[in-house]
Amino acid sequence: MKYVYPTPKQLGIKIPRSLREDRFNAGFNHCLRGGQLNQIEFFRLSFRMGYRLAKFYLKDLRKRQGIVDFPMRAQFKTRANW
Repeated sequence: MKYVYPTPKQLGIKIPRSLREDRFNAGFNHCLRGGQLNQIEFFRLSFRMGYRLAKFYLKDLRKRQGIVDFPMRAQFKTRANW
């Protein structure tokens, strides 16, 4: 199933002139798809700023939908005594 994600332009977000629009859009889209910053190209300024803005957008979207916080994820270790 293909999803259609909004672009920054569709959301009315203005991209600063100091940033490259193609990288900014790539970072924004990468974040909306659930990607992580795990490659060296993802740490360029324009990409990071697009990624960061998408994080803020997703947080605001969840807030408007009534999703305040996700349940806590916890890890615990156990040992078997022999």
